[in-house]
Amino acid sequence: MPQPPQSSRKPASRWRASAYKVFYALPKVVRRRLVRIVAPTYTVGAVMMVYSPDRSQILLLRQPPGFGWGLPAGLLDRGERPEQAAIRELREETGIDLGLEAISPAAPSAVIHTRGRWVDTVFVTEVEPDSVELVIDGAEVWEAKWWPVTAMPPITVAASRLLAHYGLGPYADYPEAARVD
Repeated sequence: MPQPPQSSRKPASRWRASAYKVFYALPKVVRRRLVRIVAPTYTVGAVMMVYSPDRSQILLLRQPPGFGWGLPAGLLDRGERPEQAAIRELREETGIDLGLEAISPAAPSAVIHTRGRWVDTVFVTEVEPDSVELVIDGAEVWEAKWWPVTAMPPITVAASRLLAHYGLGPYADYPEAARVD
């Protein structure tokens, strides 16, 4: 009977073997801290793409510093799930209050920005524009407005790159612009 192939093992250098021995001898809390210092960390946010039911309009926000329009979005709180953060941010920024059943993950459901070191988890929903009153606070959000997907206002660079992944916005026809570096 033939023997299954054996995995080959490359001998570790003495330095590397010693470093691992020392590392694993450290208390777990110290090891975790060292990994967080050495390894790249990412901030995680949740983004909501809110369309009209016929997908002809999208909800955009103008926020400080006001150099363009963007999507309802924000950072996850500690222990918060991305879909909960997306719903919370939409409610805080626009007054639209949805349940989990009303949203779904976009495709792709996450966009990784390696140069900025953040991850956007992206969700979509449909809301009839005439059925909701947009409520903004005037501080975090200056304006909220429904725009035709074919005639959007000036969009922030970050939102433009994100929207390009979904074939929307000013970079939709430039796949290299959607690159998330």
